Amino acid sequence: MNKEELVQEVAKKAKATQKEVSEVLTGIIETIEKSVSKGKKVTLVGFGTFEARKRAARSGRNPQTGKALKIPAKTVPVFSAGKKFKELVNK
Repeated sequence: MNKEELVQEVAKKAKATQKEVSEVLTGIIETIEKSVSKGKKVTLVGFGTFEARKRAARSGRNPQTGKALKIPAKTVPVFSAGKKFKELVNK
């Protein structure tokens, strides 16, 4: 399912226009992105948690040449599914 399909489904359930739902969904996504990029954790109880985690620098290999290379440290966004969501998927 892509964003457009999600907007259509939510619009049907909420009995709202697709434009309204699209604006709300875009606002939610932007807010989550902004908060996580500032190092804040966003928790939606039952659904999951969005947060930023630091990855340490490490060494790796170029798969084409086999040559060793250094992979720099970086911060990455992470989503951890909540209990209710995990149970629903695991049925």
